[in-house]
Amino acid sequence: MKVKKYIGPTMPEVMKKIRKELGSEAVILNSKEVRHGGFLGLFQKTKIEVVAALDPDPVLSPQKPAIDKEIPLPSKETPEESLSSNQQVLDEIKQLKSLIKHSAEEKYDYPADFLLVYQHLCDQEVDSYLADKIIRSVMDKFNDLTLVDYKMIVKETKNEVKEKLNELNFSGLSYENKVVYFVGPTGVGKTTTLAKIAANSMLKDHKKVAFITMDTYRIAAVEQLRTYARILEVPMEVAYSQKEYLIALEKFKDYDLVLVDTAGRNYRDKKYVNEIEEYTSIGMQSEMYLVLAMTAKSKDLTEVYDKFNSLPIKNVIFTKMDETTQFGSMLTISLEKQVGVGYITNGQDVPEDLLVATPELVTDFVFGSITNE
Repeated sequence: MKVKKYIGPTMPEVMKKIRKELGSEAVILNSKEVRHGGFLGLFQKTKIEVVAALDPDPVLSPQKPAIDKEIPLPSKETPEESLSSNQQVLDEIKQLKSLIKHSAEEKYDYPADFLLVYQHLCDQEVDSYLADKIIRSVMDKFNDLTLVDYKMIVKETKNEVKEKLNELNFSGLSYENKVVYFVGPTGVGKTTTLAKIAANSMLKDHKKVAFITMDTYRIAAVEQLRTYARILEVPMEVAYSQKEYLIALEKFKDYDLVLVDTAGRNYRDKKYVNEIEEYTSIGMQSEMYLVLAMTAKSKDLTEVYDKFNSLPIKNVIFTKMDETTQFGSMLTISLEKQVGVGYITNGQDVPEDLLVATPELVTDFVFGSITNE
């Protein structure tokens, strides 16, 4: 097997090199981002490294050197070069084994341009199994794959994703329910998100808003919400018990919207979720948003969703979009859990950095960089 490593600024350019040198029968063993150039480790540029291979004709066996042929003595550098070459091959074999182990059930038998789109989805943190389903669904839409070019594949894949997302409920507050809960693990930005939604409801929809916090485990969390309440000039109550929570709800019965901030604790603690269930089972009709940070890995977000799945979650809110360039976790959660996205936050400013999510918006984020290649 002829194995060779290629490096270029983008995946399409690297694939052109591979096709030119190895032909259409080349097999992609591995691909990853690497950093090259610069001075003393500074100003390095990100490039794409692809390991490709080509099987020689299996019928032909390697030729043995003639016995009487004079074999030149190796130079002093030859053993070092040989060891270096062997080590490189060993490293590439290890990478291949790792790839096979990670994707044991996947079949990388896509045509080259489909593989590029698949790789982009995976690079965007879309779950590999979901990415495979999307690509194969797109492939099934074409009668002759040899007539399909890269741009057509990207366009059709975007349409496929949008169609799937359009089947879900993408919506923000409808004001049909007076009480709105914000739940999620610690550190995802629930309190700031609550303040942004409150500000938008007041300024754009002219709603009368009040705050209740059940996050009594952290003094800083109470003070943070109190600060927002003072800035927005809305009333706020702290509920240390279910009794105090019911008193607060009664106090705000004439308000259009009561936003409830829940405690940010370890989501693996079942008592935490059970406690939220107890609070949400009493009082007025309500709706609930699960707040997730886009900076977390898709697998971790899936685990978080599963832990909160016993709660009546209406939609998901994704925060910290401005802190990452990988947006595929929105697809993974939405399509695998069949739940819509209500809002996306892209900064700390209140109320500006809040986007109402749509299937088109999510799709554009995931495919934004690929359309520029």
